[in-house]
Amino acid sequence: NFLFVHQALYVNPCLPLFTTTMKPSPMVPHRRRTQAPAPQKSPKKISKSKRNHADTCCEECGSGEFAAELLLCDQCDRGFHLFCLRPVLVSVPAGSWFCPSCTSHKRPKSFPLVQTKIVDFFRIQKSSQTTKKLCLGKGHLSCSLVYVFPWLMLLFSTSEIDRGHLFLIILESRKKRRRTSSLVTSKKKRKLLPFNPSEDPARRLKQMASLATALTTTGASFSNELTYIPGMAPRSANCAALEPGGMQVLSKEDTDTLNLCKNMMNQGEWPPLMVVYDYLEGFTVEADKFIRDLTIITEYVGDVDYLKNRENDAGDSMMSLLSAADPSKRLVICPDRHSNIARFINGINNHTPDGKKKQNVKCVRFDVNGECRVLLIANRDIPKGERLYYDYNGYEHEYPTEHFV
Repeated sequence: NFLFVHQALYVNPCLPLFTTTMKPSPMVPHRRRTQAPAPQKSPKKISKSKRNHADTCCEECGSGEFAAELLLCDQCDRGFHLFCLRPVLVSVPAGSWFCPSCTSHKRPKSFPLVQTKIVDFFRIQKSSQTTKKLCLGKGHLSCSLVYVFPWLMLLFSTSEIDRGHLFLIILESRKKRRRTSSLVTSKKKRKLLPFNPSEDPARRLKQMASLATALTTTGASFSNELTYIPGMAPRSANCAALEPGGMQVLSKEDTDTLNLCKNMMNQGEWPPLMVVYDYLEGFTVEADKFIRDLTIITEYVGDVDYLKNRENDAGDSMMSLLSAADPSKRLVICPDRHSNIARFINGINNHTPDGKKKQNVKCVRFDVNGECRVLLIANRDIPKGERLYYDYNGYEHEYPTEHFV
């Protein structure tokens, strides 16, 4: 039977489809921000004319060592170490890969700086005509108006109002009206702050376009919430009570601040962040305005899935969400298909003093109304133009960063 012979020759799983001289190394480290084991990578397919690559050396450093991390270009067959490339590659690409010399597109194509396209891309909610017609005049707010209609004031989409400052006024007004029943003093808890958007609408549009460029280049769509996809982990699996030892609970005031940030973004009030493309680091994020310490930068979002389903996933951006005692209930955030600006904030080099000094953002997991959430928060004042970095090894201490810039 010809069909049977054909299948025996080309489909029999016992027969190798192709071979390679790149032997897998037990030293290949984990490449993600989770406890997931390293993915089982398929051997890199090589050209028939050059089957022996035992003497292949890296075009950047000239060394032939670390063969397991030596990547071959699918066009010119030259070799490059993952850590010698700029930007650094954290894992072997799943599909075809071309070296910088053979790549036709050197820089990502910018997203159109057109308001209607940006509004549609981020699904910005348009303000009602009634709200637009209200005028507060030069940012001077009536205290009585703030007391009576505090949350209504936060809906105004005018650049003359500092929403972050207004939110603090509201909190202070409530605080003053609260009577103190005890003289016992306690350490004051520092509260999280909402971001303060840029006043210039054109500048905010440019900030949004920079994120849209990064998302479209990486093949992801925008989402500012955790997404639950059928066939993956359901929302009911995200239970903070399963975290061993418990999880830090986000206070009511800080939860209100987080919700305020989300509502502001839904209305087009964007955090002052710009996504830029760097030859050494790839896409990275920098402050486009002064950012105060303890400001909420963003929430780390993406598709929620069980860790057990992602053991062979080659993605390098997965984030631990729930580290339950039962391994089958552990959850991760996968931002490959749905994500926001958090995906493009880079990590520090944990092996150098200068690398640790660059950290200006901290990653914290919180219990928010019984669900696990991951927030990125400024851990010091960040001046305009400074790039954002946080520690990828905040929890597991197994993400290799020795080659980070």
